[in-house]
Order: sequence, then structure tokens, then C-alpha cells
Amino acid sequence: MLVSATAMLQAAEKGHYAIPAFNTNNLEWTKSILTAAEETQSPVIIECSAGAAKWMTGYKVVATQVATMVETMNITVPVALHLDHGTYEDCFKAIEAGFTSIMYDGSHDDFETNLARTKELVALAHGKGISIEAEVGGIGGTEDGVTSNGELADPEQCKIIADTGIDFLACGIGNIHGLYPENWAGLSFDRLSEIKALVGDLPLVLHGGTGIPQDQVAKAISMGVSKINVNTDLQVVFTKAVREYIEAGKDKEGKGYDPRKVLKPGTEAVVARAKELLEQFGCTGKGWN
Repeated sequence: MLVSATAMLQAAEKGHYAIPAFNTNNLEWTKSILTAAEETQSPVIIECSAGAAKWMTGYKVVATQVATMVETMNITVPVALHLDHGTYEDCFKAIEAGFTSIMYDGSHDDFETNLARTKELVALAHGKGISIEAEVGGIGGTEDGVTSNGELADPEQCKIIADTGIDFLACGIGNIHGLYPENWAGLSFDRLSEIKALVGDLPLVLHGGTGIPQDQVAKAISMGVSKINVNTDLQVVFTKAVREYIEAGKDKEGKGYDPRKVLKPGTEAVVARAKELLEQFGCTGKGWN
């Protein structure tokens, strides 16, 4: 059974650990994420962007796939299905499809529009028992075709958005989506501290979790980051493992061309890497019912 992300993230905030939100891209991704979470007894958030949902033919397919696999795989840890970087319109579609958590990303709109729509979506989501994330300050890099530089969110705006009743907040602290360039300045812990001082015990979200040095991740978690989004990291290890399979010529051995055999090294790599991250973020053994 899928659950809202609220309780698991509140527990993470109090316990000073973080829960990874792994993006799913297909059935293999969902299976790998659930396998890693169950084997480490970790709560987990599976999230899906509009682009990935389109690839999988729609939000309903994603929701049905995840919910069914939680049941058929006998998953015992809490699993939330979250909309990643949803537009205003996407949020309604995901809720209707059966997602248990949404992110409204109004950071690309003017602040008043972001605030008004966040208020509306908080009321809608909470009326259905669904958790909601909002964003202040664009996250750098490119996500579903939207590109921005690493920004530092305005603490006062974070406070105003937090007061709408959202369940967790994404705020720019210099992080970016995708792979980090060599000249990246690092996370701004001063800005993170300013934001946390104003929003209290509200769980904070770190987008662009791939490539941030582990010591910076650990420090961010200790300062109130309770959800860390990871996508590129798993895509890189998946592709590397599949490439090695092909370059070794294994697809030409017997029925090595079977797509299940081709994809198996990649899915195993995703499981292994996800388990490493669950351990690094401190949430292994934190699964509960």
C-alpha cells in the first residue's frame, strides 16, 4: 500500500537522516528501487517527472505499476509515489491518477502566482490525504527541458510558502540537476541555515543529489534536509553496466540478446547503488508500518 510522504519525512527530520526520492523511468527502475528499499528495510519515495510519465504513457500507468508492484513484491516498508517538478496542471493529473504525494514547482512563475497556486494545491492535496512539496528558488541545471542556474532561495519567501501548510520545501542552496561542473561552488550552508531558522521543523528537500560530495550531503542532512532527490546517479550506473555487457559481446552469446538479459546488469547496478545511498543518507532500518 502506498502512503503519503508526510510522516516518513517528519520522522527523518526529527531523526536527522534523509530519505532518498529515486526517480523511476520504467518497470525495471521501479522494481530495482523497491528491491533496494525492502532489502535494507528503508522507507523510500519513488518519484516520477512529467517526461518519464509521458514515456510510460501516462500518470495512471505509473501509479498502477508502482502500487501493483508494492503488492506483488510483498513490500513491507513505507513507499510514497511522488510527482517530481509538477506544473500546476500536472498536479491535478497525478492526484487523479493515484499519486500519494505531489510537488508543485512554481519557482519559474512570479512569486505571487507560486504562492496562490501553492495555497490552492495544499487544500486539495490535504483534503485527499496527499502530501505536497513546493519550491522556492530555481534548482540549477536542466529538468524536463527547463534550465536554470544554481540559485539561492530567498529565506523570507521560503517562510511565506512554508506558512501555506506544505509538508516539505525544496529551496535552492546552490544545488543543480544533473552532473556537477568542475567549477561548482558547493552548497551554501549559510543560506540553508537562514532558511531553516525561519521554517522551523518543516522538512527541507535537496534536489540534484547526484555528485554532491558526501561530506556536504551529510552536513545538509544534519541541518534539516530530509529528502534528497536522485535520478542522474542511477541512470549513470545503469548505463555503465549495460554498456559493459554489450562491449563484452555477451549479447551475442546464446540468447544474450534477450532484453531481460541485456537489462539485468543495469537493474542490478541500480539496486546496488540505491542501497549505498540509503545507507549514506542514514535511513536503512527505518522502515515501519
